[in-house]
Amino acid sequence: MSAEKRIVELKLELPPAPKPVAVYKPLVIAGNLAFVSGHGPLRMDKTLITGRVGADFDVAAGKAAARQVGLTILATLRSELGSLDRVKRVIKVLGMVNSTPDFYEHPAVINGCSELFAEVWGVEHGIGSRSAVGMGSLPGNIAVEIEATFELA
Repeated sequence: MSAEKRIVELKLELPPAPKPVAVYKPLVIAGNLAFVSGHGPLRMDKTLITGRVGADFDVAAGKAAARQVGLTILATLRSELGSLDRVKRVIKVLGMVNSTPDFYEHPAVINGCSELFAEVWGVEHGIGSRSAVGMGSLPGNIAVEIEATFELA
């Protein structure tokens, strides 16, 4: 099944694709790879989920923020590529969690994005390599930032 059909089947609502707020491109294609710049958890109303996991949020709320980042990445992919069906597979996800120094469950938070990609592209193509790390702060105090690399069909 195509990724676009899965989006409909799963009843996923993608936020508007964010525009760059500094000097960078949201997506760069090199050969058959698409490199997606770091994205934050953009809501449908164009506001961002802000705060620190371990202080302002628990793991579940952090995971929901990471899923929202995944939806934002999907919006950028669709906007830049024309269709999510151009994506063959997820190659790499780097998840950064705005967390307190004593928070250690970064992988559980980033699962919010990873599980979403597995739902859209299936386990074989939707799960790639991954890193999940904690940060002392993130731009604009966003809860999670994620960048990803995709192989194009």
